[in-house]
Amino acid sequence: MLPINRSRWGKFAFFIAAIAVVALFLRISSRIVGELSEQERERMELWADATRRLADPEAAGDDIDFLLSVIQGNTTIPVLVADDAGNIIDHRNFNLPDPANPESEENRNFLQARLHRLANGNNVIVIAVAPEVVQYLYYEDSKLLRKLSYFPYLQLVVMIVFILVVYYAVSSSKRAEQNKVWVGLSKETAHQLGTPISSLMAWTEMLATLDVDPDIVKEIDKDVNRLSTIASRFSKIGSKPALETENLNEVVARAASYMATRISSRIKLTVNLCPRPLPVALSAPLIEWVMENLIKNAVDAMEGSGSITITSSAHNNEARIELTDTGKGISRKLQKTIFKPGFTTKKRGWGLGLTLAKRIVDDYHRGHIFVSRSEPGVGTTFCLTFPLTEY
Repeated sequence: MLPINRSRWGKFAFFIAAIAVVALFLRISSRIVGELSEQERERMELWADATRRLADPEAAGDDIDFLLSVIQGNTTIPVLVADDAGNIIDHRNFNLPDPANPESEENRNFLQARLHRLANGNNVIVIAVAPEVVQYLYYEDSKLLRKLSYFPYLQLVVMIVFILVVYYAVSSSKRAEQNKVWVGLSKETAHQLGTPISSLMAWTEMLATLDVDPDIVKEIDKDVNRLSTIASRFSKIGSKPALETENLNEVVARAASYMATRISSRIKLTVNLCPRPLPVALSAPLIEWVMENLIKNAVDAMEGSGSITITSSAHNNEARIELTDTGKGISRKLQKTIFKPGFTTKKRGWGLGLTLAKRIVDDYHRGHIFVSRSEPGVGTTFCLTFPLTEY
């Protein structure tokens, strides 16, 4: 059975909460910008009303000074007043290209361009100066409003960066803690295996002096040596292994030869090695372990019968190993998950084999391991690539 991935659900919940927080802040910021925009609209309507009343002395009455103060009090919102023909009557708060000469041709062109742009927008108020005389007040958002309108986007970027930094920090801390646990467990396992392995080696030497079939003693000795190799592999986890240039063909052949006598006779294991040597800087015990692990997984996937084909080749500056089985295959959505810790389709197992294999190939050997193709019910091909070197 596939275990429930609590870590994935935790990440999902974290991102949902983060999106909710970002959405809340954006909503608040957008509301503030909207309220400020409405206030500026009200100020411009008051400015337009003052302009209309000043044009009619009877409507202005004794409020001329007040109306003039309303018009002169606008020092932040750029305003253009134009007639029906598009002639600019008045303007305020624009940064003119030639402020020393307000009536210059450059300034007129600048204001006409602004008028044309504002005429196609929504920031316009009609001023009925007289029954047959109409003026139009066009205005731009103030500098403060423009800055605030960019604030939600800036806030969004800052929040996204903050969330990513927090997520990366928490994930890195969690991975580092998990790595320490696995490294400690591996080294302790290697240490605990040391004593019984030494004892078994002594017993095999004693069996050799007794009346025991030499072939049996030889096979027992192979397995004891194998246990010693496995313990050595566990002891190397967590520390960078020493790499030596070897022919990858020979390493693959040794791993396949060892597994050939330990899998079902109903499973055909075929090895097609590249005719030329494949010099690769590697740790032979670790690469052999990767190959053995992949073969074991292939055997489990075929459930007792089928075929496994291992092929080595050279492509440009890479050595490539392909292991193909005729098992049950892997669905596309699981192909990116199989290398994560804890993933397993077996009833018993910790789901660490492919995780360690990926670390050995990718991190220790600067190579790459991936599923090159897989089809449910047909089989799977794992591909391993390593950079070629020279002897």
